[in-house]
Amino acid sequence: MTSHVRHITIDCADPYALGTFWSRVLGAPLASDDFPGDPEALLETPGAAVLFVRNDDPKAVKNRVHLDIQPQDRTRDEEVVRLLALGATLVGDHRRPDGRGWATLTDLEGNEFCVECSAAERAALTGSRLPVTADDVTTAVRLAVDALAGATEGWDAPAGTLEWTCWETVEHLSDDLFAYAVQLGPRTPPLDGEVPYRWAPERQGGPYNAVFADRAAGPAGLLATLEASGALLASMARTTPPGVRSYHGFGISDPEGFAAMGVVETLVHTHDVAEGLGLDWAPPAALCDRALARLFPDAPAGGDRWTVLLWATGRAELPDHPRRTKWRWDGRPPADQTASSAG
Repeated sequence: MTSHVRHITIDCADPYALGTFWSRVLGAPLASDDFPGDPEALLETPGAAVLFVRNDDPKAVKNRVHLDIQPQDRTRDEEVVRLLALGATLVGDHRRPDGRGWATLTDLEGNEFCVECSAAERAALTGSRLPVTADDVTTAVRLAVDALAGATEGWDAPAGTLEWTCWETVEHLSDDLFAYAVQLGPRTPPLDGEVPYRWAPERQGGPYNAVFADRAAGPAGLLATLEASGALLASMARTTPPGVRSYHGFGISDPEGFAAMGVVETLVHTHDVAEGLGLDWAPPAALCDRALARLFPDAPAGGDRWTVLLWATGRAELPDHPRRTKWRWDGRPPADQTASSAG
């Protein structure tokens, strides 16, 4: 057995004030039982929490340990501007003309931290693709739930061109996300088949699921199962080591691959359901692009990324490309892909 980092602990004069600053930096809440004047303040963040503890000794020299942060939804330089407005101080500028480098700032009590380039900036600098992440799974599912939440009727109508109803399609999607999560669950994930849950349809012609929603709970309950299954997959994608491999019918895959599958399933099946319910649905282009790059490496690089994803999954026309009547993604890690997703 090994140990895990539970807290990153920072000594400071005012735990609540410093914790509040870092709460704004990281977009995470302080613990509900933390108040001004408390001797400690806890900030829950992904991976390891940050604990601020009162210590009356003044800071005298540069810290031997510091935090490096990476902006998620803006550039490095935009993040530096935001943090300066929150009260940080720029103490070292290591940004280069070519876009590389970092900025060193201090927080309200003089603790150093660095702001690095965003993942998108790193990808642009290196010519690499942006990975699909656990946060992408969460984003896709939450957008889907929000888009479908307003529909109280029509759930027994066909979902777009599918033979399933809108209700059944959301159950199928919830089941997909669950299935991808559990493939990563065993200590030794299977490489020759699925984890042996029992999948069966509720009616002839319906989807083969292990997960079904209680009809008595209504649409809100149905969407709750979708959000719960999405959270399971996001958690597994976030915590499973990237070197882990597990079986999928379209190729042995890794945690990022299963996350990408979950994103694609969510985006396209929400499209099916939205068509059946008469709702608008257009997910973010960047999210579609990351999923395309991971699972459909031969998809056209230009054009509207949502339209390209619909084309890649046989749901839309694309100029100068034949409509797909059969399709499959390549879920294998990129090094093993053949650059052909046509089925």
